[in-house]
Order: sequence, then C-alpha cells, then structure tokens
Amino acid sequence: QPKRKAAFGSVGRRIPYRILHVINQDGESLGNMHRAEALRLMDEHGLKLVLLRENVEPPVYRLMTGQQIHEEQLKRAEKKKASPKQGVVQKELSFSSAIAKNDLETKTKQIALWIEKKHHVKVTIRQAK
Repeated sequence: QPKRKAAFGSVGRRIPYRILHVINQDGESLGNMHRAEALRLMDEHGLKLVLLRENVEPPVYRLMTGQQIHEEQLKRAEKKKASPKQGVVQKELSFSSAIAKNDLETKTKQIALWIEKKHHVKVTIRQAK
C-alpha cells in the first residue's frame, strides 16, 4: 500500500502502480497503460504525471504542464481556505483580580481579537491574596 500523497503535484518517476489510467492535458482519456508507456509519453511531450485518484482500479493519472499544476494547487488552496474549519477553537485566558489597568486593557484587546475570529473564549479570574 503506497503512502498517501498529501499535496497535489507531480509524482515524478516514482509510480508504485504497474497499470494506470492516463488522461492527457486536455482532459481526454488515453486509456489504461503500463507505467513505462506513461513515462515515455510524459518525456515525449515534456509534461508531468499527476495522481488524481488512487482509490480506483487502475489509479488515475493526468499529464499536466507545470503551469496547470500550479493553477490547480492555487485552486485547491483557495477551496481549503473557504471551507469551514473542523471543530471549534477554544482560547483560554486567566488573570488575577489584582491585575494592573494596562495589563487588563491588553488582555481585553486580545479577547476582542479572538471573538472577531469566531473563537470560543474562556476567561478565568483568580482572586488576589
């Protein structure tokens, strides 16, 4: 079982599968082929192979230019930023009841920033001796 690819990008020449389904840079299917044939096509056209789906049999690879890879990476980064975050972030702040005025103002500003970022804020106030 090959390691899961974390980022979208060229796989280079290290392809763990013998038979792959290849798609050309225009999105047209070239069918199933041996890895050596796919590497030959990659070299002939000056393109890079990119893994699209490995959960299917045979895994799907696409021939892409460096520019296409870069644009796809940017699209995926935008999509990731736009998607809602998993779970809720909780921030915690504690201070003494004998806190100085300027320290209290600083911590209040920090709490306001966290609330703007939609974090849950937990404030603990300890009693001074």
